[in-house]
Amino acid sequence: MQEDIDITSDHGEATSSLDAATLRQHETAPARYQLVSPDGNYDAGTLPDLDDEELRDLFRWMVRQRVVDERMVKLQRRGEMGTYASGRGQEASIIGCVYALDADRDWLFPYGREATALLKHGMALRDLLLYWRGVMDANRFEDSNIFPMSIAIGTHIPVGVGQAWGMKLDGADAVSAMYFGEGHPSTGELQSGMNFAGVIDAPALFYCQNNQYAISQPFEKQTNARSVAQKAIAWGFDGIRVDGNDVLAVYDACRSARERAVDGSPVLVEAVTYRLDAHTTNDDPSLYRSDEEVERWEAYDPVDRFRSVLKAEGVWETVDEDAIRDELNAEFDRAKEAADAYESGGVDELFTYLYEEMPPELERQLAEFEALLEERPDVMEYVDDRPKG
Repeated sequence: MQEDIDITSDHGEATSSLDAATLRQHETAPARYQLVSPDGNYDAGTLPDLDDEELRDLFRWMVRQRVVDERMVKLQRRGEMGTYASGRGQEASIIGCVYALDADRDWLFPYGREATALLKHGMALRDLLLYWRGVMDANRFEDSNIFPMSIAIGTHIPVGVGQAWGMKLDGADAVSAMYFGEGHPSTGELQSGMNFAGVIDAPALFYCQNNQYAISQPFEKQTNARSVAQKAIAWGFDGIRVDGNDVLAVYDACRSARERAVDGSPVLVEAVTYRLDAHTTNDDPSLYRSDEEVERWEAYDPVDRFRSVLKAEGVWETVDEDAIRDELNAEFDRAKEAADAYESGGVDELFTYLYEEMPPELERQLAEFEALLEERPDVMEYVDDRPKG
């Protein structure tokens, strides 16, 4: 005789109330974790334990993001750079997360709008310029724990989860930190990657910068959910919603998320921020948002907000922002000179990175191309001089 099976512990209590068995979304969006208000007010007792030097360093990295964005956009406008994705307005969300990571152990999986996160994690500024000029060598990241940038939406998420799984099997005290935008949850790659991370308890930190627009589509046209963070519940782990323009709150949330991920509990962090610049330098945001909206968000400027903390903490008197900008611009000048001096390895680079050993068909194509260039050298002149960006 088969014994009755008690499924209550695994499947919840039974109820005759349909209402009690219905899961509902809250009418309003979940709260955002915030330590410093937009006007600069805060409770000193709630701030993360960072010393004065770390606070100065955090500010320098935020200014560095702004300087890099300014210079890269100018280069693109002059035809010296390909399409570029600026992070202006997102400095706190970009830096706050990576500041909580360990560059020697953790792996960073970027998606394109996190210049200084890459630099903080070990990428050379020269290589950042080369990447946005379309040079493949700059996307190899041989000397740092950075996965090649993913422009195809969501494709890096399953790979990042796989890396996290491998580190778990190795017993590594490390996480995979995956940056992405609020448009990524619309993809199957992110859905399957997060679901798998929850199943295997991967040491994964999913980091969404919700800058309100996926190219031209506002957040409310991408999902009927009130937030990205709440989606973590469906995958069986925690979601944290944080004010993405409060760098200290972002750092503290991601530091906590990293600790939980290392212990085998993946976490989704949603940083609510705003993209002040265009989606990329090929985009015209005036077609889908108003100047008034941008001006409202400029009042929440993350650099200004953090500057007010430094002043209140008595740290600002040891910060020379003009000198920092001069140093960072000089650094950018040196990186540009190095990028300008980069010499291509030749036409064989078009075939080099596809296979460890070049197959006969590619050898044939390479020989055919080289013969064409010998017969028609003007073809390479066109390749060198073609319009870029």
